[in-house]
Amino acid sequence: MVATVRTVLGDVPAAELGVCDAHDHLFLRSPLLPGQELDDTGRAAEQLVAFRALGGRAVVQWTPYGMGREPEALAALARSTGVHVVAATGLHQAAHYPPELPGRLRDRLAGLFVSELTEGIGSTGVRAGLIKVAGAFHSIDAHSRLTMTAAAEAHHRTGAPIAVHLELGTAALDVLGLLCGELGVGPQRVVLGHLGRSPETAVQREAARAGAFLAFDGPSRAHHATDWRLPEQLTALTDAGFGGQLLLGGDTTVPETPGMPHLLNRLRPRLEQALGKEALDTILVGNPARAFAWRVSSPSEG
Repeated sequence: MVATVRTVLGDVPAAELGVCDAHDHLFLRSPLLPGQELDDTGRAAEQLVAFRALGGRAVVQWTPYGMGREPEALAALARSTGVHVVAATGLHQAAHYPPELPGRLRDRLAGLFVSELTEGIGSTGVRAGLIKVAGAFHSIDAHSRLTMTAAAEAHHRTGAPIAVHLELGTAALDVLGLLCGELGVGPQRVVLGHLGRSPETAVQREAARAGAFLAFDGPSRAHHATDWRLPEQLTALTDAGFGGQLLLGGDTTVPETPGMPHLLNRLRPRLEQALGKEALDTILVGNPARAFAWRVSSPSEG
C-alpha cells in the first residue's frame, strides 16, 4: 500500500507532498487572541501564493475543532493555489473555548475526531488529515488527558498522526509517556510541536530517542528566541543521528507573524548553510512525508 497524506482535496501519495511547512495556520480564532483573528481569505491566498513561489508545496494547518478552521475555504485555496493543505481535527487547551464546550464534547470526542477524519468536518465533506491536541505547562492536566485519550482512540481506529502543542515547549516526555506508554500510540506517529521554545538539549534528544517527530516552529517571534538557536539545535540533533525526525513550521497565529514565506526566504538559507542542502531537504521534504502519512501496510502484510 502506498503511503498517503490526507489533504483537504483528498489523499495524495506522501512522496508527492514536496517542500512542507509542517505546522502553520491559515485560519485561527481564539478568545485568547481578541482582535487578532486569522480570518482573511485574501491574506491566506497571498501567503500560499508567496510560499509556492519560493518552492513550497504543502502546508499542514494545525487549527483544531472550534477555532475557525474554515474547511471549505481551505479546499478552495488549495485548489486555486496548487498547494497541498492538510487540515486538523482535535481539541486545543480548554482556555481556547467557551467554558461549556469541553464538557459538552467529553463523551464523544473520539467519535468526533474519527468522523472528521473519515467523513468530513461538519457537512462540508472536507476531511481532516491529523489530530491536534495540547499539553499544559510542564504537565498534563485533566483536559490534556481527556483530549489525548480521545486522540489515541481515534488514531487506533484510523491510523491518523497525532500532533501535540507543547506549552512553551514543555512536558514533551510526559506527553510521550501518556500517548505512547499508556495509550499505545507508536512514537513515530506523534509530532511534538514547539520543542525549540524550551531548548533543553537532553529533553530533545530523549524525545528523539523515543522515536517521535520533533517540530521546530514559530520563527521570528519577538518573545521567543527561536531563530538564533535554531541552527545549533538542528545541527546538534542531526549530528546525533536524529535528522530523520525533524520538522519545520511557521506557526502563524496572528496576522503580523511572517509565517510561511519567512520559513523559506529567510530561514532556509541560514539552515542550509548550517546543515547542508541534503540534510535540510530531508527536514523539509522527506520527514513531513513520513510524519503525516496515514497507516501503511508493510510488504509482509500484502
